[in-house]
Amino acid sequence: MRTVKMEREGQSLITGKRDWPMRETADGFIAHENDLDDVTATDLQAALRSYCNYMWGDPSEGEIDLAVTDVPEEYLDDEAPPNGIAFSLEEGQLRLSLTAWLDDYLDEGYDDGKAEAYKDSLTLILERLGCGLLHIGAHPNAGSTPPYFTEIHVRTPTRGKSLAYMYAIGKDVLAFIDALQGGFLTRETAVSLLRAEKGDLLVGQPEGPWLDVKVDHYDLSERSGKISLAQAVARFANAEHGGVIVVGMKAKKVPSGEIVKAVQPVPLDARMQRKYEIAIEQHLYPSPDYLNIEMVPHGKGMLVVLSLPPQPEELKPFLVHGAIVDGSVEGAFISIVRRRGEASIPITAPSIHATMAAGRALLRRGEVREIQDED
Repeated sequence: MRTVKMEREGQSLITGKRDWPMRETADGFIAHENDLDDVTATDLQAALRSYCNYMWGDPSEGEIDLAVTDVPEEYLDDEAPPNGIAFSLEEGQLRLSLTAWLDDYLDEGYDDGKAEAYKDSLTLILERLGCGLLHIGAHPNAGSTPPYFTEIHVRTPTRGKSLAYMYAIGKDVLAFIDALQGGFLTRETAVSLLRAEKGDLLVGQPEGPWLDVKVDHYDLSERSGKISLAQAVARFANAEHGGVIVVGMKAKKVPSGEIVKAVQPVPLDARMQRKYEIAIEQHLYPSPDYLNIEMVPHGKGMLVVLSLPPQPEELKPFLVHGAIVDGSVEGAFISIVRRRGEASIPITAPSIHATMAAGRALLRRGEVREIQDED
């Protein structure tokens, strides 16, 4: 028995729970997001093909869709507003059609690289989900000023899949699109995804100048673990763009470097936040501005997210009290490291000397005192 079928005169789609009416605009049907679990993708494809055959005499002719709304269920009718996710039929094949408002105008005719950047980023997560990107670009009526109305078409598996499965993919894609800026993830938007328990969307993303992941907690019961944590924060503090450290994610090596392989949350433990804070306070000088340490729930566990914005140049270099030399902890040593790409490099002696010399020159001229007085 089919889970959805077309009403005889094409005015609605019939399911076991309720009928889905033709929208007031007469360009497709409307369903509620709570109705999708028990309807299969292949049955919807057959129902929409029946509609096309009824209207145009060929199941592969014409275009029709089933949009989704998330209004309260009692308000589901032909005027309910779609939420940006729809199942559409084109040339007889069901696909996921999404709409979003973007600050970037995506058009392959423009050579600004943004359309290609969005394609590359979306392809990365869609391939992991067994899907494919068919199209992303500005709608013909996108407008002349941002935000621009943008279309995204996605090919998803349909055999044996429910509409709820496809809908969940659509929600993930829209969340990811919302996090992209100029086609690329940033430190800020990655943290937003983690807070929204969308850490899975970072799988496949490369570690790099602003992202570092670690599968297990630093061993904060040992001095070596505390120094390792302080060094990890110092690397981003001394770098140009700041960064994010995520504890509870696994990385793997690929020819181009390392990428996020999986989310592996650590056990819930509210005490860990203060332990991280104390370790950094004890071993990193000066204290970084606006370092944020969060215990973010994920599934039955949590992720530890340390987010650090770019630091004022006058605070650099950030020093770590202690070093690990040939596997041994040297508590009297000072280590200075920074992030370059996905690697960590020591700050050289000439660089340290130049910074100290510049500081002494300012002191001699009294410029440092003037800056302090202004504060």
